[in-house]
Amino acid sequence: MGAKNKVIAGDYQGKNVLHTLGIVSIATSLFKTLDLTKENVKEYELITEETRKSATSAVGRAFVGGVILGPVGWLAALSAKSKGTHTIAIEFNDGKKSLLEVDDKTYSSLMKKLF
Repeated sequence: MGAKNKVIAGDYQGKNVLHTLGIVSIATSLFKTLDLTKENVKEYELITEETRKSATSAVGRAFVGGVILGPVGWLAALSAKSKGTHTIAIEFNDGKKSLLEVDDKTYSSLMKKLF
């Protein structure tokens, strides 16, 4: 089983992550989406084994100890990931924070938009 392309913790938890024509967005409601672009995203970070262990990064620190996600959300971030699955912590300009789980294609498009 591959990536869920979902928000797995934090704000917008349970919402789908859409990938259409190179644009990655979160389906916030039936007819509304939040595009993940430089204009909307303040900070982002790929959560890796190293990030999870060290937690010295700015976004990573905010997630550690369940400050934002709570213990259940942090455990979700710690769970073993299958190959081709990426976990990304995102902080939006409005202060909301989400933890996304996406597949390779979605991750690649997202990095291009946020670079």
